[in-house]
Amino acid sequence: MKAVSYSREGAARDVLTVGDLETPDPGPGQVRVRVRTSAVNPTDAKTRSGVTGRPFDGVRVPHQDGVGEIDAVGEGVDPSRVGQRVWLWLGSPGGDGGAPLAEWGTAAEYTVVPASQATPLPDGASDDLGACLGVPAMTAYHCLFADGSIAGRTVLVTGGAGAVGHYAIQLARWAGATVVTTVSGPEKAELARAAGARHVVNYREGDPAAAILDAVGPVDHVVEVSLAQNLDQDLAVLRRGGRIVSYAATPQDPALPVRALMTANAQLRFVLLYGVPGEVLADAARGVGAAVAHGALTPLPIHRFALDDVAAAHEAVEKGVTGKVVVDV
Repeated sequence: MKAVSYSREGAARDVLTVGDLETPDPGPGQVRVRVRTSAVNPTDAKTRSGVTGRPFDGVRVPHQDGVGEIDAVGEGVDPSRVGQRVWLWLGSPGGDGGAPLAEWGTAAEYTVVPASQATPLPDGASDDLGACLGVPAMTAYHCLFADGSIAGRTVLVTGGAGAVGHYAIQLARWAGATVVTTVSGPEKAELARAAGARHVVNYREGDPAAAILDAVGPVDHVVEVSLAQNLDQDLAVLRRGGRIVSYAATPQDPALPVRALMTANAQLRFVLLYGVPGEVLADAARGVGAAVAHGALTPLPIHRFALDDVAAAHEAVEKGVTGKVVVDV
């Protein structure tokens, strides 16, 4: 089969190769998927470059997420799943406790994953939507629902034009929450509104905390993309006893204002999908799948690359392109 691979860490153009690899066979509890579209996440580029510190021996096929069709199943998997259209999550590397479940990522004509990591894609949902889900949508789901229902709550999503922000807006609205989001400019404001945000605040203009309070009043729950940058703002708008959930690391760690956090009786949660237990990940996949089935989720803006241009795809992710970078297999 034709596949992208690398055997050492480094810059995309230095280490990524496109060539022939042996087609993998599914083992017990696994499925093999004929991949149509492979999605590139920032973590994929960081893992390839060595930033995440996930060493490996041999050859790794990159990319965790994608969409395709099951063409073979291993022992213990229902044979009726052959032919099923699925979206894939946490392929190479990823999984329970941060350890790779397999080195087979989605940047190949075929990939093998545990059956639970190939989630059925409902009829009517596009391949582009399926490719966009995975890490971004499941991260958003866990940030929102790890501590229970948010129905009737007010949710602030910082960075609403980003991939996690997009799905946090849509999942929160689907769950019955009032959503306000922050963005950096008019173009990203339009993306956030297209995702379904009714209240959008440009954090580069005026007093964003005052604008948030004016739009929705105190917030119960914050899905935070940059805790170091936004913690003071979050505390200014957080309802007493509210929750701030941070899912991204920045070069600068925040200084925690302990007295202010205590006074607010604030709860801080930190989320990294790769350390989340498998049963919780499976629950998130089911929840995201239910939202897709209800038509609550839409694709991100798509930036397409051919398999032979995978290095350029990684470079686009590293430059911070808005939307979703995908590789058509």
